[in-house]
Amino acid sequence: MLEGAKLIGAGAATIALAGAAVGIGNVFSSLISEPHSVARNPSLAKQLFGYAIPGFASTEATALSALTMAFSILFVFQ
Repeated sequence: MLEGAKLIGAGAATIALAGAAVGIGNVFSSLISEPHSVARNPSLAKQLFGYAIPGFASTEATALSALTMAFSILFVFQ
């Protein structure tokens, strides 16, 4: 019973990984194809990429914290 609950909890914690994948896709699709993007104004590529990297990093931090929580549910809590 406890093992099943741990597996369900770890699975629920990994749902945030799907959200992080969507978020990363949104960050880079906005970099490429939005009105103020590299496709419309290539001279702004360096500045826009500088804005995209913190967005990518914060989204990836959310994913890593969710993965850490899932692993801690599985392996730390007995």
